[in-house]
Amino acid sequence: MIFTQTVKNIIQYITEGFIAIFSPDRDSYPAVGLQPYGGTINARDSYYGW
Repeated sequence: MIFTQTVKNIIQYITEGFIAIFSPDRDSYPAVGLQPYGGTINARDSYYGW
């Protein structure tokens, strides 16, 4: 009886880990996309040919 309960607990532990790894994301980040830098360069002798 104790052996079967231990085996059941081990299988449940491994299965829950597998489900946590391969389940879809539950993040609620907004989809903002790429935000380009629109500021100015501070150094006067710097040149960037964008």
